[in-house]
Amino acid sequence: MKKTVIGLVTLVVAMTAGGAEPRSEISTADAVATVGQGQIAGYSENGVYIYKGIPYAKAARFMAPEAPEAWQGVRSCRNYGPTCPQRVRQGWQNDEIAFAFNWDDGYPGEDCLRANVWTPARGADGGRRPVMVWLHGGGFAAGSGQELPGYDGASLARKGDVVVVTLNHRLNVLGFLDLSDFGPEYAVSGNAGLLDLVAALNWVRDNAEAFGGDPGNVTIFGQSGGGGKVSTLCATPAAKGLFHKAVVQSGSTLSTMTSEMSRRIGRETVRQLGLTAGNIGEISKIPYEKLLAAGTAAVETVRKQAEAENGTGGAFIFGWAPTVDGAVLPRQPFADGAPEQSRDIPMMIGTTRCEFSPSTYVPMFRNADTEMAVGFLRQRYGQEGADRIIAAYAKAYPGYRPVDLIDFDTSFRPNAVRQADIKAAQGGAPVYMYLFTWESPVLDGALRSTHCMEIPFVFANAKIHASMTGGGAQAETLAGRMSDAWIAFARTGNPNTPSLPHWPAYTPDQRATMFFDNDCEVRNGHDRELLDVVAEYATPKSF
Repeated sequence: MKKTVIGLVTLVVAMTAGGAEPRSEISTADAVATVGQGQIAGYSENGVYIYKGIPYAKAARFMAPEAPEAWQGVRSCRNYGPTCPQRVRQGWQNDEIAFAFNWDDGYPGEDCLRANVWTPARGADGGRRPVMVWLHGGGFAAGSGQELPGYDGASLARKGDVVVVTLNHRLNVLGFLDLSDFGPEYAVSGNAGLLDLVAALNWVRDNAEAFGGDPGNVTIFGQSGGGGKVSTLCATPAAKGLFHKAVVQSGSTLSTMTSEMSRRIGRETVRQLGLTAGNIGEISKIPYEKLLAAGTAAVETVRKQAEAENGTGGAFIFGWAPTVDGAVLPRQPFADGAPEQSRDIPMMIGTTRCEFSPSTYVPMFRNADTEMAVGFLRQRYGQEGADRIIAAYAKAYPGYRPVDLIDFDTSFRPNAVRQADIKAAQGGAPVYMYLFTWESPVLDGALRSTHCMEIPFVFANAKIHASMTGGGAQAETLAGRMSDAWIAFARTGNPNTPSLPHWPAYTPDQRATMFFDNDCEVRNGHDRELLDVVAEYATPKSF
């Protein structure tokens, strides 16, 4: 039957259970915005206008991004665009973890330079709303701007009267394969994915007003690999002036790939593919799966070589990550002090208490007794190290349980503290430190305060991501307090709000840290001794 669509189309979506009232009203009327390339049509839902899959750039393989093509008429932007091709997520093999995280892996495609926008504004209404640009996790190898329910920006936009942006960019071998040894046309290939982020921020600057946002008040925030992206952008000259506040969540990155290692991986990948300098152009035609397999093999080969050469592989960091090439990225992000270009950028830096807690992933640890916990530490640190860590842990976290000795974080928080120390010592804009200690009741408490747990709270999405948070009253209350703090920081550079105790700026001497839990509090240097002891027995990792 032929249907004629005229005027306004309103759809009432009934997310009902047993005859409950509809929870969401969706309208496709009056949701047209004008960006640099043309008009886009989105939709509105409960007072928020939503646009998805907007092209912010285009790029040929291994090349720098360019402005996207303009289009005629009105382009429908109501669904997420392609995600960058990547390996199949291993987490799907763990039923508990797959249930809790509830990933949306979308559909892959190399035309993946897309942005998603949530805004309270109906077009360019003259508003000067803060713009909050979310950079997804997954290191520099995986993930997308839609992968978790917690990434949905509607609640944050509605609550804070802010514009929320998430995005996709090139990852893994597509974003960070360094082919610079094979000709000047590949000069930036090792940082193509980083340049995608710069292109996205340029697009935000140029189009923020179309969504009621302020291009002069942009906050970048990201978790895990997204925190690494935030850290790296702070030292990327092309990103200077494109953002004004920065939040690093469980991803403090002090250093990244060296040019030497990056180029070695590139050469080995080309060898694995059976190519040479004479026919390197064929690499643009190779199917992605074959390209990724060669790149993965190259990473492992170079990793083993580096370990044989120096005993630790210390010069080798990620495999797929930005490289200090002297041009796009002229220096390590924070290894040699804070970057001067970001001196005036206020920062928030923090982690969760447990991060990649072994008990979350290994059920036998969940009911660990003292004997098991002490044995676990002795295996990692020896008798003396275990004894010292237990004593220091008891001072940092009085009343701890045996499982806490297994689950405490030795990678993320040390680097977060080091990054905060470096930033504070710079003497420019303030830095604020937090520790997320709230523990989820889901799966009988197995998730604890694991890696990614704070995300639904930051986005005010405790209900939307109830499979991770439980969605109860305590989660909702904490989500209200945390999202308030992130909104306040995006608006003013200061996260203090009436719902939290006073949150002082961080200093290396005081180490003021906001504990996010059912009862929020500020503690000063609570784990200084613990971190010092851990540093003697283990080298902190960047991720």
